[in-house]
Amino acid sequence: MKPVISSIEIENRVVVAKYQRLMVGAKVVVVEKASGRQLSETITRVASPVPVGALRIRLPEAVPPGTYFLKAFNGHGEQAAQSADFEIR
Repeated sequence: MKPVISSIEIENRVVVAKYQRLMVGAKVVVVEKASGRQLSETITRVASPVPVGALRIRLPEAVPPGTYFLKAFNGHGEQAAQSADFEIR
C-alpha cells in the first residue's frame, strides 16, 4: 500500500499532519505551492515505526502567508506522499 498524508491541521503556526505507512526515517518538508520551493527550515523526519502517526512542524515567522503542501520522501530521496494544499495566514 502507498504512503499517505491524510490530514492537515494548523494552529498557532504549528502544522499537525496525520500519516499512514510512512517509513521510519522518511523526510517530510513544507513546500510553497506557487514556486515549488521546499522550505528547508521545516524538514521533519518520521521517528516512529508505527504505520499510523502524526508529525508536528513549527513554521518559522519568516514563512509568509500563502498556499503550501507537505511532501514526504523515502530513505532513497524519492517522493513517497504529498498532502492536500493548505493555507498559512
